[in-house]
Amino acid sequence: MTKSIHETNSDIRQTLGLDKQAPAHKKAKVWVVIVMITVFIAGILMVFYSNGDSSLQYKTAQVQRGNLIVTVTATGELEPVNQVDVGTEVSGTIETVAVDYNDRVKAGQVLARLDTDKLEAQVLKSQAALESAQANLLEAQANVFEARNELKRLKHARELSGGKVPSQHDLDAAQAALKRAWAGEAGARAQIAEARATLRVDQTNLAKAVIRSPIDGIVLERKVEPGQTVAASLQTPVLFTLAEDLTQMELHVDVDEADVGQVKEGQKATFTVDAYPDRSFPAQITEVRYAPQTVEGVVTYETLLSADNSDLSLRPGMTATADITVKAVEDALLVPNAALRFTPPAPKEKTPKPGGSLVGRLLPRRPRRSPSGRQPNSLANSSRRRVWMLRDGTPVAIPVTVGATDGSMTQVLAGDVKPGLPLLVDVVRSEK
Repeated sequence: MTKSIHETNSDIRQTLGLDKQAPAHKKAKVWVVIVMITVFIAGILMVFYSNGDSSLQYKTAQVQRGNLIVTVTATGELEPVNQVDVGTEVSGTIETVAVDYNDRVKAGQVLARLDTDKLEAQVLKSQAALESAQANLLEAQANVFEARNELKRLKHARELSGGKVPSQHDLDAAQAALKRAWAGEAGARAQIAEARATLRVDQTNLAKAVIRSPIDGIVLERKVEPGQTVAASLQTPVLFTLAEDLTQMELHVDVDEADVGQVKEGQKATFTVDAYPDRSFPAQITEVRYAPQTVEGVVTYETLLSADNSDLSLRPGMTATADITVKAVEDALLVPNAALRFTPPAPKEKTPKPGGSLVGRLLPRRPRRSPSGRQPNSLANSSRRRVWMLRDGTPVAIPVTVGATDGSMTQVLAGDVKPGLPLLVDVVRSEK
């Protein structure tokens, strides 16, 4: 008959002697034995699973020979080569506007006109002032003529009387009168010059009431409407924005301070705009400005590139991304940058034999550190580097001297590598 669970537990307790009133040290020994058995079984399981067969598989990339192009990327905006803001120097009300957006204009063409009633009245007032000054000059000249004759008459009478008449006082008074007449004539002439200058200013203001185009070009912006009042005081109001020639555009990009040392005048470039994502436009650097621009702690330098826009597909204000070619190397020996960054894994320590201590098999050792404390193939700014190849299943280092890089491939100047040589770029562990 099958024993009950209670009877089975009772048999186990009897076997282990737990039902007996054993001393406390004997009970402790029993528990120590149980713990040791448990640890032993766990250790066996860990060793069993840790001894699974594993292997390393390497990814490789071949050394190539080809052309290397080093570029610097910068973003900016397209602008016309010559852009002019047309304003007005006189205040008034816009009477007519003769052009609109995208209209082509010639130099001297009328763009807008101001109401000229007030300006014309000012011109008439200045003309009247000039005529008055001219009349004053005639009067002053007559005074001079009269004073000169009087002085001449007194001198003649003195000669006839032998110096008796007129008196010296009368003669001096006549001379003073002549000088006052000369001064009046000079003042009248000055008034004429002043009135003539005032008239010229008023006539100029009247002429500037007609706003004309200073260049041949196209109207980019029109900021006025008929009936609008413009006030030219401390700052001239801008009425129109004209572009001289949209067939030639200028790209203004901001080059980072880390790259500006490689950018030179005359270098070729290509750029793209969002409006034509599948099209690349050629350009050439015309100027690299020395003035820095600092935005949120980032220092850049404005660089100008000229671009042909004969088909007028590019428009002012478009955001462009330019790739400036700063260096081109033909028929270079190239290695992937991943091969320069690769570092083989440290060799795995051998598993202790089954006869080793259980504690040593259960407790892992601390990994060994490299004496230098860093990866041996770190990406430092040095031309002395090394790559790795697989020889008899073991990674072998090859020292190389590197040159220019485009971010994915790097030129090799010296080293025991040749085209087609597979270099290690990554490692993959596979568990069997």
